Amino acid sequence: MSKLPNIGTTIFTTMSKLAADSGAINLSQGFPNFPVDPKLISILKEQVDENVHQYMPMAGSPSLLTQVSALIEKNYTRKVSPSEELLITAGATQAIFTTILALVNKGDEVIILDPSYDCYEPAIILAGGIPIRISLNEDFLPNWDVIEKSVNQSTRMIITNNPHNPSGRVWAASDMEKLETLVKKNDRLLVLSDEVYEFISFESKHLSAHESSVLRDRSVVVSSFGKTFHITGWKIGYAVAPESLMEEIKKVHQFNVFSVNSVAQAALAKYLEHTDVTELGAFYKEKRDLFRNLMRSSRFKLLPCEGTYFQTVDYSAISQLDDVEFCKQLTTEYGVAAIPISVFNADGDDRKIIRFCFAKDEQTLIQATERLCKI
Repeated sequence: MSKLPNIGTTIFTTMSKLAADSGAINLSQGFPNFPVDPKLISILKEQVDENVHQYMPMAGSPSLLTQVSALIEKNYTRKVSPSEELLITAGATQAIFTTILALVNKGDEVIILDPSYDCYEPAIILAGGIPIRISLNEDFLPNWDVIEKSVNQSTRMIITNNPHNPSGRVWAASDMEKLETLVKKNDRLLVLSDEVYEFISFESKHLSAHESSVLRDRSVVVSSFGKTFHITGWKIGYAVAPESLMEEIKKVHQFNVFSVNSVAQAALAKYLEHTDVTELGAFYKEKRDLFRNLMRSSRFKLLPCEGTYFQTVDYSAISQLDDVEFCKQLTTEYGVAAIPISVFNADGDDRKIIRFCFAKDEQTLIQATERLCKI
């Protein structure tokens, strides 16, 4: 009997395959198609010739942990103990899975805010927990009245994702204050703060759980080198948590993966000494602005995009097909692949909104938008 009877092939796999089969431009799956920083590649090549090919320590390379601790202090003024409060993981997905498995017990309820990334619910189910799916408002921001009413003695965790995938929205200070109030009122409640797009925000700075004394003491914050340095195939990220929580997370991690790719860790430790993550927002803002400007003559309605490298659009003026079928038609007939938003909702709510990834080179974005503007 399957432990995950309702889980099939993900929409990302489905749309990427359809794009490949159709010869379409793939703006569906969230991965960049432009080169990695040559400096990082050079460092990686140097590290291949060094003696870094055996197991790293379970929690991560000491030099990388030190660099990550410095990164967090520089960007969020939070001092993190490299040895007690940090864990290098095989991507953010592993960090999320391991955290849930370590901290959620049988019968515990975990709040997920929809539309939500698809890795949250399976981990909760495998841990014996109960997913509680709550819809965000139509503007893709939290409905705190509904969230507060959903918290009870069985609620162990709320999973937050800011900047938000798939919508590209960024929380305001008032949202962080509401989350703080929720945590204060509920002694048992933990926060799993998915911040993989933390350095990709535009007009307003991303607000992190790292910056709140209330939240950081009750949160596990998950980050992604893959998203930050456009090296998604390296599958390397990290988790930050108070020592009492991290101790439990490490127990699961050591039997889940034990340790993470040694060469990648060595390269990133060196690279962090020479790079400025604060430049990332401006880099992706240029791509966002290019995509939005090229789409202005289209029939798609552009929705707010404040962070991440995703642009959501309303296609209701073009078609009344459901969003899954529209994305398939878009791919096969018009040559551009996108992701339907309804698949991120437990109830399948279809608002005629789809998501494009603009983490692409300029030529790809120009060619894709030319096709989209002809619809």
